[in-house]
Amino acid sequence: MKSLADPAFLLPLVLLGLLSGISGGFIRVGSTLTDFGAAAHGLYMVGGFLGTLISIERAMVMKQKAWLLVPFTSGISTLFFLLDLTEIGYGLLLLASSGLVIIMHLQSLKHPKIHTFLLYGGAVLWFLGNFMAYEQGLIAAGATWWIGFLLFTIVGERLELSEFLPVKNSIKNLLLAFLAMFLLGLIFPFHGSGPYFMGSSALLIAGWLLCYDMAKLSVKKENQFKYIGLGLLVGYVWLLIFGLTILLLSSHPLYYDLLLHSFFLGFVFSMIWAHAPIIFPLIFGFKESPFHSILWIPWAIFQVSLIGRFLSSWMFRIDERRGFAVVNGFSILVIFMTMAAIVLWKKRFDKKTKTSQSDIAHNRQKKVGLNFEINA
Repeated sequence: MKSLADPAFLLPLVLLGLLSGISGGFIRVGSTLTDFGAAAHGLYMVGGFLGTLISIERAMVMKQKAWLLVPFTSGISTLFFLLDLTEIGYGLLLLASSGLVIIMHLQSLKHPKIHTFLLYGGAVLWFLGNFMAYEQGLIAAGATWWIGFLLFTIVGERLELSEFLPVKNSIKNLLLAFLAMFLLGLIFPFHGSGPYFMGSSALLIAGWLLCYDMAKLSVKKENQFKYIGLGLLVGYVWLLIFGLTILLLSSHPLYYDLLLHSFFLGFVFSMIWAHAPIIFPLIFGFKESPFHSILWIPWAIFQVSLIGRFLSSWMFRIDERRGFAVVNGFSILVIFMTMAAIVLWKKRFDKKTKTSQSDIAHNRQKKVGLNFEINA
């Protein structure tokens, strides 16, 4: 069972979900670079990629590594959606999200804290989103629930990582009230009063994070800490943009596109880039941080191209929107490839350093032995 205990065996499934999602995104903006993935674009990105990553992270906390079957189930769903076996794909996502709910239930019993309950709530919202999409036969029916899944998960993780900051309980209770407002937005009709609750809560949550999250401290430091801090702050700005989009652009022809991608690409992927130096070594079992100053370059390209995509969509400039979307999609791949290259380079450098130190120690031993023979 050694392979099952090592989350690295899930990496191909994570990559399959990511590549399928990006390919589907290219087709949806009118690009002819790829020809697969459009039909289940949202399912690939949320279930096959993001859901699998989050499930790996939570499963690794469990004592029994058999819980890694949960992210395996969500990851393998991508393959069945690609094969047009939709019923099986949905069944696997429902099973995986149920598994994450059970994981978070057990973790909440062991660690009954605010952040754990938020992660628990996020898992429930993922299941509900999968159920709504399957029941109504419409991916869009699950979209807002998936937004809730990721919002609750990310806010929960931020509270977990900022647990020891001197933030009063009354201030934390405000954040919980803002999240409750978002839940009201999910319950009320999307074409009724629901979006007003969702948009307002997104603005308030983003404002809270900008004021009280540890990112404002990290950004004042250097190197990796600055990268993490700035990445988080930019992500919170994207959450603000998401909230404003819901409240102000509901009559726009590309409203759905603006809403989804300001959240999933702007907010969620900014969180991924910021958390990667800390989280990726933990969930994939390597000790090297995937950070180097060169990472700023593809990160900047990602953010600039996403801004370009958002503005060109807002101005209804379709050709420019397509171009920025393609650049943005490739920038995601480049960031992941750069991180992988950084880790491999650090592993090789560390190996060379250890070999060099071993040779020095060996030569010293030989020299001591030679001196001993001469003196004898």
